[in-house]
Amino acid sequence: MGRTFFRGANLIDGLHRPKANATVVVEDERITAVGTNGRVPKPTAQDTVYDLNGKSLMPGMVQSHYHVAYANISDLNDIDMKYHPTHLALIAAKNAELLLRSGFTGAVGAGTLHNIDVSLKKAINSGLIPGPRFMPAGRDVVTTGDSVDSHPAFWNLRMEGLAYICDGPDEFRKAIRAEIKDGVEMIKLYPTGGHGLPWPIETMTMSQDEIEAASNAVHERGRKIRGHICSKKGIKAAIKAKVDLIDHGDRMDEECIELMAKNGTFLTPSMYFPWMVVEENKRSGKVMWDEIEGMSRGVDNFAKMLPKANKAGVKLLIGDDFGISIMPHGDYAKELEAYVEGAGISPLDVIRWATVNGAELMGMKDELGSIEAGKLADLLVVNGNPAKDITVLQDRDNLEVIMKGGEMFECQLSPSKAQLKAA
Repeated sequence: MGRTFFRGANLIDGLHRPKANATVVVEDERITAVGTNGRVPKPTAQDTVYDLNGKSLMPGMVQSHYHVAYANISDLNDIDMKYHPTHLALIAAKNAELLLRSGFTGAVGAGTLHNIDVSLKKAINSGLIPGPRFMPAGRDVVTTGDSVDSHPAFWNLRMEGLAYICDGPDEFRKAIRAEIKDGVEMIKLYPTGGHGLPWPIETMTMSQDEIEAASNAVHERGRKIRGHICSKKGIKAAIKAKVDLIDHGDRMDEECIELMAKNGTFLTPSMYFPWMVVEENKRSGKVMWDEIEGMSRGVDNFAKMLPKANKAGVKLLIGDDFGISIMPHGDYAKELEAYVEGAGISPLDVIRWATVNGAELMGMKDELGSIEAGKLADLLVVNGNPAKDITVLQDRDNLEVIMKGGEMFECQLSPSKAQLKAA
């Protein structure tokens, strides 16, 4: 099998300013050469050459807050009550392929039902179904009566498919060990309310010793832990407990930013959800979600704090709660626009969050996230320049090549007829 050449690319490698007229060579599953002005090998008759003529070549992106089994629901109760588990698994398989075909070659789970993430990863890795590289989450690990444990007690649901309900450090340790035994690689906690959940944002629904017991149990077994954490108090508690990833962080301030940067804590702001709701309210007066006032405050704070966090070197990520009715699966790339338009972040920095930082979260920074010789060939060819207009990524028709590990999952291009002459 020959090599694949992408020539004449606007190279957005994840690390540097774009480079014009670049060539990237792929052999088997890896990138073997990257260069400009002819400083790469010459193709032979056995190779396939694509002349991009200025189209953009960039790394595949990572969706770092992914609920693959959310079924575009309109009611939070429907997360675990609307569909049978086997039906949900089929929905999840379809969503995984849709994510890949949206330009996301990697994903990190943020909570699932019935261990679907783990089964999905096995199916993808075995070639049974198409999908991204996947770091699976499991059931939510929560306390009695928190935002997840919100069903009335007389329903007697027990929530076995959705959550472990734990109280006290020992119960947290046991639940997490059971999740890891089942193949979960990313544990999800809910230490605070806010960001669309019923409890107020300042309410701590988990104690410091519970958070620390959970984090210690995860790290003892070489896995990672994330938390739905919105308040300053919650952020500081999580950092103290060495939680790897904070989801949302709506009320972060300069002190939180300093602590996250110092400790290497990842952050998925998930700003698209509140930004989209607030923007629609401004445009039409329509209230798409309760607590619009709190969401507006969060958006205002993100606009102030995210540029500071980015400048300070906080490991920011792309990922949001897609899979609810107002944020359906497939709209993933719309999130990137929220950071550019809503927080003034440059498109190149947002692309870095989605590529370099996402790869690091997955524990694959030496293998993925940037276009460099030796790395795995997870690549996108984009009709347009996302470094200038991030919205071009929202139209899947603009993704003319989607490659994962050297394998084409989408290719709208025709090989160059001039390749033999070039040889």
